[in-house]
Amino acid sequence: MTEDTSHHHPEPTGQTPPLSIDQLTAGWERVRDRLRTDLGDNAWRHWIKNLQFIEKAGASIILGAESKLATSRVSGQYTDRLRANFKLEWPEVDNVEIRHVHRTATMPPKPARASGQPASSVRARAMDDFEDFGGRLDPRMTFDNFVVEKPNEFAHAVALKTAMSENPQFNPLFLYGGVGLGKTHLMHAIATHIRENFAHRRVIYMTAEAFMHHFVKAIRHQDTMQFKERFRSVDVLMVDDVQFIGGKDSTQEEFFHTFNALVNDNKQIIISADKSPTDLKGVEERLRSRLNWGMVANINPTTFELRLGIIESRNEAEGIGLSHQVMEFLAHKITSNVRELEGALNRIVANKMINGDPITIDSVRVILADVLRASNRQVSMGEIKREVARHYNIRLEEMHSKRRSRNIVLPRQVAMFLAKNLTSNSYPEIGQHFGGRDHTTVMHAVNKVESMMNEDATMAEDIAMLRSLLHASNQP
Repeated sequence: MTEDTSHHHPEPTGQTPPLSIDQLTAGWERVRDRLRTDLGDNAWRHWIKNLQFIEKAGASIILGAESKLATSRVSGQYTDRLRANFKLEWPEVDNVEIRHVHRTATMPPKPARASGQPASSVRARAMDDFEDFGGRLDPRMTFDNFVVEKPNEFAHAVALKTAMSENPQFNPLFLYGGVGLGKTHLMHAIATHIRENFAHRRVIYMTAEAFMHHFVKAIRHQDTMQFKERFRSVDVLMVDDVQFIGGKDSTQEEFFHTFNALVNDNKQIIISADKSPTDLKGVEERLRSRLNWGMVANINPTTFELRLGIIESRNEAEGIGLSHQVMEFLAHKITSNVRELEGALNRIVANKMINGDPITIDSVRVILADVLRASNRQVSMGEIKREVARHYNIRLEEMHSKRRSRNIVLPRQVAMFLAKNLTSNSYPEIGQHFGGRDHTTVMHAVNKVESMMNEDATMAEDIAMLRSLLHASNQP
């Protein structure tokens, strides 16, 4: 009789054994590497690099994104490529889901050992808790995607040098400029660079309002000693929008002492505000003096070239599909600040994702009708000339005269610069509004004012003030 040995060779069940953490980690890294080659560095850094591998559940892969924008963008634009790449690792994968998450983790944690967590894990958790005390960093705001042009090149240079130096080069570094010009972007970029390249350095980034909130909370709970120890044990303290502590005497007092303690201990302080230290309202003289100690760098209002560079950068990184004509149209029309320009681009991208229609100047006019109406209300050649003449105390007719004395030429050049940046008029058209001048005269005026703004903080502030006045006086 033949022995039945079937029990030694069970029929296959069709199920594969669960993958180990190491296998999942290696597979995810290979997927990321292939996507970097496939998408290019810009798109990869924007949307893939910071994704978190959460789970492989059968035929589904769950990934996490740290912002709602990233969740929406990756879900709408990259899930097919992700699925195709995961299939190369695990052929059964047929679905990739993107979820909005708040914590940062690159892979599921390995099971804890019976003897307890390794010291490195405890250290990592302590650093996470320490950094969570401050504000969360936006992964999109890095040096790689900060567009550099004349208005911001000095601020960018000193910010990058500060981020790359383990010992303070400028202390404090004080960045200032109007709303939406890139101060917060540079602050996030510095903090991200330090955390990625000097992991042992303790960084706290927060707004001035958050600093005040923690201070008031410490007073309420009679816990000011722990508050002082927390802030004075950092290697890098970053405070955004410091103008908001103006008039808050107790907060200023504590910030002053924190500032002194850190500087005396050779720790880095980085501050941002909407005005230079000298012009901060409601801030004590001794604190303004301290803020002026190190490097003060201004971020000037945007130029057409800078706005166009920002649009081109996003268009390339995200594959939006804007034609050069559409990009120039946007750069001419949306002139107030980078934040408004980014918002306009987000609306265009969202509309394309929903409707799939090609992006033309006509479609942009429809999508951004309210923004463009506001832009058209905000500027006219006559208003620019009147506001500049009033500011420099000259007669309006001097804008058209042939006089070339400095007290007339400078206001005329400023008005031409504002006309180029706040209207859609060409150089020849602007020249016609200033006594029939040649387009090369207008080009010279625009370049001259840009150069003066980069070299002279007072000139930059004058231009910023004039722009604000022109915007404010024409609001409905």
